[in-house]
Amino acid sequence: MKLKGTVRRSPIEGGLWVFEADGGKRYQLAGAPADALKDGAPLEIEGDVDRTAVSFGMSGPIFKVTKVVKV
Repeated sequence: MKLKGTVRRSPIEGGLWVFEADGGKRYQLAGAPADALKDGAPLEIEGDVDRTAVSFGMSGPIFKVTKVVKV
């Protein structure tokens, strides 16, 4: 799955990264490289939703990132 959107830092659960896709859907990021995680950064990401993962963040489904392109 490939998504375009913006990375956001959330203070929930001690701090987590959320991806706001261009279509308005939000995902909690997992496995994204630290150098790509900057609040407000526009990215294109590839990966899949992890339907077995659980989080207290409740910021959206957990998206396991396999590739990041800065746009």
